[in-house]
Amino acid sequence: MGKITDLFYKLFKKKDKDKPWLDYYSREERSIKFTDKSIYNYMVSEVGNDKDFFALNYFENRISYNDLFRNINVCARSLREFGVKQGDIVTICMPNMPEAIYVFYACNKIGAVADIIHPLSSPEQVKFYLNESKSRFLFLVDFNYDKYKDIIKDTLVYKTILVSPKESMPLGLTIGYTITRSIKTKKPKSDNTAYMSWRKFMSYGYSNVLEYQADVKSKDLALILHSGGTTGSPKGIMISNYSFNAIAQQSAVNVIDVRPKDKIVTVLPIFHGFGLGICVHTPLCLKVETILMPEYDAKRFYKIWKFDRPHVILGVPTLWEGMMSNKKFDEVDMSQLKYIISGGDYLSVPAETRINNFLHKHGAKVNILKGYGMTESVAATAYTFPGTNEPGCIGIPMVGNSYKICDPETLEDLPFGEEGEICVNGPTIMMGYLNNKKETDNVIKKHKDGTKWLHTGDLGYISPNGIVYFTQRLKRMIVVSGFNVYPVMIEKTLSNHPAVKRVCVIGVPHPYKVHIPKAFIELKDGYKESLTLKRELKDLCKKELDVYSIPKEFEFVDKLPLTLYNKIDYKKLEKDELSKVEK
Repeated sequence: MGKITDLFYKLFKKKDKDKPWLDYYSREERSIKFTDKSIYNYMVSEVGNDKDFFALNYFENRISYNDLFRNINVCARSLREFGVKQGDIVTICMPNMPEAIYVFYACNKIGAVADIIHPLSSPEQVKFYLNESKSRFLFLVDFNYDKYKDIIKDTLVYKTILVSPKESMPLGLTIGYTITRSIKTKKPKSDNTAYMSWRKFMSYGYSNVLEYQADVKSKDLALILHSGGTTGSPKGIMISNYSFNAIAQQSAVNVIDVRPKDKIVTVLPIFHGFGLGICVHTPLCLKVETILMPEYDAKRFYKIWKFDRPHVILGVPTLWEGMMSNKKFDEVDMSQLKYIISGGDYLSVPAETRINNFLHKHGAKVNILKGYGMTESVAATAYTFPGTNEPGCIGIPMVGNSYKICDPETLEDLPFGEEGEICVNGPTIMMGYLNNKKETDNVIKKHKDGTKWLHTGDLGYISPNGIVYFTQRLKRMIVVSGFNVYPVMIEKTLSNHPAVKRVCVIGVPHPYKVHIPKAFIELKDGYKESLTLKRELKDLCKKELDVYSIPKEFEFVDKLPLTLYNKIDYKKLEKDELSKVEK
């Protein structure tokens, strides 16, 4: 009966000329109500009584919802034992591990704010993040202790919980990991009370049986993620309970064929909105078994496909390129696949065609779908699904979202089909940048209609049928394996070397990372190119930058090209480099 009602609704409803994408949604989907619950309470309510279902899968250790909730509750009690209260900021610097998931939801349960940072960040960046947020409690993957120990003392952090990747591994793997890696990991001295093991920390929650749950409001700050924003300088992105839950509700509409007990591969990292919001929170709320990969491993990725037979996978274009080049995948049957979604970077039409051919060759009955968004909107703001999945497009606005194309200078609305800056409005938009109102106002702008719009810094257009197309980046940015890399940050770092007069960084094509940064350097008088100098520049980048921001190549030039306005002409360098590749 519902389908017949929807059919009549689509036939006779009044068309919305300003929002033609609404025609793709049913009446029920268009009238979605976003929850006012906290992140933790929403997940609990969606799971209901199905607590025997498997929630997480970590190296074949399958963790039920019963165990998930038990560990979250113990972690929450332990945090309370150490004085963490509502509004306090707790930093999580860990890869995709069950313990990181426990801490995230435990923080939300007691009203603390989870500040999640990249475990491959440079020491200086971690120090900046910790001091910016005034975080006093840190969960750190144990193999990074030696890397960060010298900077933690320069922050307000008074307790660091060291968590080993082996904590939730099956016994056999635990022994193997201990022999090969854990035994070599440097640890603090036993009398150093600033550090504590995960098991010791959790023991406080086991001994305290008093339950505590804060009165968390939907518009309260719940999460801080980090990005370069539109300018490239590090920023903490503040996300509310309401916005984070909204992305799960929106995503559920786009994967409507997913059923409880289906399986999803979560290889996208939790410090990324795409990874945490769509690859962890959404599947947990849908009662989908979430297979965690703490790092990309080609052998394990193949085994998951072969033996776990996942129904859903999300990734970046480099993941699909790696999959297609792995000869072991020749024998993999993908007929069970329901959704394969690409995000994090633009998927070219040739790449999309190759992937679809690969999927069909392996028995899949679906095509790859695309998502588009940014951390400032938690994750995605547009998705494709059957009927909207045209080659080269990024889909239609997710239910509840509005899109417009405007002139970047005047903010005037542009008609369908005309290129301009993509602007987004909807329930997932960030609260703002942490301690940075100026940059917040540069990105979230009030237009003449009185509505605040998130300016993406990307150019595109909307077709008359409501489908959105990305054309190019308005901002100068390189996407490396799905991660945003800002040349200005690399240039600032390299300019600190006494030998560097001028520097320009561009993205150059790479066979599977899509692009990698390359630095062109003009030296001061008296300095010459040498292997020693290259090593010094690379070491400087290692100290100051994320691992994926480190240039893979340094080219020394006599003079950098300049524009008519005497600025470095990075577009000429890009053009010349592309010509080299084409030759």
